[in-house]
Amino acid sequence: MLRLATPGYLRFSQCHELTATFGGGEANVAVSLANYGILVEFITRLPENDLGQACLMDLRKYGVSTNHVIRGGERLGIYFLETGAVSRGSKVIYDRAHSAMTEIQPGMIDWDSVFDDANWFHWTGITPAISQGAADVCLEAIQKANEKGITVSCDLNYRKNLWKYGKKASEVMPALVADTDVVLGNEEDAQMVLGLTAEGVNVTGGHVEAAAYELVSKQLMARFPRCKKVITTLRGSVNANHNSWAGVLWDGEKLFESPTYQITHIVDRVGGGDSFMGGLIYGLLTHPDDSQRALNFAVAASCLKHTIYGDYNQVSVDEVEKLMGGDASGRVAR
Repeated sequence: MLRLATPGYLRFSQCHELTATFGGGEANVAVSLANYGILVEFITRLPENDLGQACLMDLRKYGVSTNHVIRGGERLGIYFLETGAVSRGSKVIYDRAHSAMTEIQPGMIDWDSVFDDANWFHWTGITPAISQGAADVCLEAIQKANEKGITVSCDLNYRKNLWKYGKKASEVMPALVADTDVVLGNEEDAQMVLGLTAEGVNVTGGHVEAAAYELVSKQLMARFPRCKKVITTLRGSVNANHNSWAGVLWDGEKLFESPTYQITHIVDRVGGGDSFMGGLIYGLLTHPDDSQRALNFAVAASCLKHTIYGDYNQVSVDEVEKLMGGDASGRVAR
């Protein structure tokens, strides 16, 4: 997608120019993994025009392979961002109708070729939210990945402003989650997508109790037996510039809890969940038997993302591990 953001903390009504970058749920995860040295292939449909080409070039710049991106359609999806401050929250306006990706249909992508030598497939709830065709293609990909024994992960990523084509998330998402091995979400995702509620959670109080999500995780696994890990991001919102940030992971037997970070001067929180997912996938790929380490890496990586402008988390493994080790000093590296 094309991201058009107001400069600084200006409101839409105040600005006379917009800063253009690229981003999007799965793309953000792909860039994170490429930065960590993982070979990544990104799949989408882009228009055959200069904006579509610029998007491809941007992904390639970060080491993301785009060999299986298909071209077609009339336009690139856009979202507009107004960054909030203190007690004023950020706002997002989507402009995705009739974009190349919303008009994608099953059969357009050769998933056998895409999944050749692949060992992990990731999707987000944003894709099936934009159109029935996108939802059908997402299911097509998940089923093919299952056939090939590829690990499937998802970020539930509920976006109420995207579900506009006549279906509710609760009608579409369960069939996709049913064939997914690793599920990430937060309290709103669990409730709006799957109807699961974490009792006693108050995300506006600045602190979120990790144990409140154990029951939700157990319920999700009972409903979707294929699922092997349920991960919940825990964001306590003091205000738009100050969040607490942590996560929990349930593996069917044990609840793992991460350290909690206080992010007191947020630069850009968009893409925070994607950076978490990128860190989690990296951790599970490189240390498959160490769920605690994978969780801690994901939370630290996402904490750092809040200091970086744009959708992408442009940090290295060394930087993440430095924060994991307790060095949050921000001292100059010379």
